[in-house]
Amino acid sequence: MPATDPHVSATVRLGTVGVAHKPVSAAESIAANRLWWDADADDYVAEHGDFLGEASFVWCPEGVTEADAQLLGAVAGRRVLEVGCGTAPCSRWLTTQGAYAVGTDLSAGMLRHARVSADATGVRPPLVQATATALPFAAASFDLACSAFGAVPFVADSDRLMAEVFRVLRPGGRWVFSVTHPMRWIFPDDPGEDGLVAQSSYFDRTPYVEIDERGSATYAEHHRTLGDRIREIVGAGFTLTDLLEPEWPDGHARLWGQWSPLRGKIFPGGTAIFVCDKPV
Repeated sequence: MPATDPHVSATVRLGTVGVAHKPVSAAESIAANRLWWDADADDYVAEHGDFLGEASFVWCPEGVTEADAQLLGAVAGRRVLEVGCGTAPCSRWLTTQGAYAVGTDLSAGMLRHARVSADATGVRPPLVQATATALPFAAASFDLACSAFGAVPFVADSDRLMAEVFRVLRPGGRWVFSVTHPMRWIFPDDPGEDGLVAQSSYFDRTPYVEIDERGSATYAEHHRTLGDRIREIVGAGFTLTDLLEPEWPDGHARLWGQWSPLRGKIFPGGTAIFVCDKPV
């Protein structure tokens, strides 16, 4: 991996030597991603912290904000769970809007940065280290739940994640989450011209796994088609209310990994946002 790669520190610390497309168990995926995000937390914040802000709610690399989109609806006075909160800027923003927000994340490294930002801003929502497939909360204890590129793509059993979120939401509650658009799976992780040429099958669900010299996973990400996601959502008991595919905004020149203005003008390789409601 070239030294200019922003994630080289985590790669070196974890001993990553290559990529393997292979099945990984739920337990191995959790363990690998906990180690990865702990190791990458400092670099991630250095690279993206200015864009995400310390108390703002940005849904995606295209820059859609909750302040503008209002996908969660009114949040003041509501109990809101953020799943995969990372450094928790969304939870802090929700708190400034009058919500009682709670952020959960797998990574102690990311939560460490969340605490630093809480001290800097004076906005301190509760933070809980937990896996998204075993949320440590009672049934029907939240009004709303959200996840901005957190947790969902990184768990092997995302159907269980959907069921867990359904469990902790009250009847009439809403679950909104953003993930990398499934179209991205077809194309290489390259923001330039080479990233416009399809190289993989959309229907190949084999996980993307980075491995060390022993073949153990150091990072894992799981592909689902749009149909897969909808079946998970409906199977958990939700009603899919909306599916947003943000277009790349004019004048938005920022590169974020493989996302770029070049790719964003052609296909929705950036983001899919699912808006789901729990029946009353």
